[in-house]
Amino acid sequence: MTVARTPLPRGLFADDALPLYERTAAQLLDDLRATSARAGDRLPSERALATRYGVSRVTLRAALAELEARGFVRPTSSRGWFVVELDQTAEPPVAPAATPQVQGFADYAQVNGLTASSRVLSATVRPATVPESEHLRVAPGADLFDLHRLRFLDDLVVVLEHNRLPLTVCPALADTDFNAASLYATLRAADPPQLPRVADYSVEARHPTPREMELLETGDTMPMLVATQLTFNQEDRPIELTVQVYRGDRYRFRASITNPS
Repeated sequence: MTVARTPLPRGLFADDALPLYERTAAQLLDDLRATSARAGDRLPSERALATRYGVSRVTLRAALAELEARGFVRPTSSRGWFVVELDQTAEPPVAPAATPQVQGFADYAQVNGLTASSRVLSATVRPATVPESEHLRVAPGADLFDLHRLRFLDDLVVVLEHNRLPLTVCPALADTDFNAASLYATLRAADPPQLPRVADYSVEARHPTPREMELLETGDTMPMLVATQLTFNQEDRPIELTVQVYRGDRYRFRASITNPS
């Protein structure tokens, strides 16, 4: 729900402060180093690894994709996953309270011990408009997955969300039930995986529209905080354009501001 680059954290804070796929990636990397795995060694099957770490295949694939993005492992088309290099210098750890992260709604809920749920208002595939094509770097008229959802935390309505993604980044989007599924988990499980890495993020306050008042269960005196986010994957390709309309009493934005000099 906030934005910045996210290095793989290494031991500075509690395990449950990270999304499950990142915890799994860290455990797998620790195990590979503990067993003195070498470049070229083949990993066990995805099924065996998922069983070992007690996670779903979707989570396991996201963990492997995380390690691939950092140069530790690589996949082949038919033979599985292989070690690339384990002795590289790890990026410095960053505590989550100090550094904002590109984080999905479900990830935020999991980290904070909350139950996330959604109600899909519409989910369609349609042609991209010219402004959307410019933001997402696709041709005007290219297939766009357009998703409107009402999002809840512990059964309390929090945000009205509008996601737009090029269908080419993850064709499975069109067939996924986002009443239950996580958008970012679906992206991480894509082939190839789509890992949200960096986002341009802005927030503004305004009065609600009549439709927003109805869906978010507010009166006309409740301000809305409107967040616009353009998210980029591990290859710096834009993969998601999202507008989130939050109840002003149920959302807070935090960020760290630094002087690079």
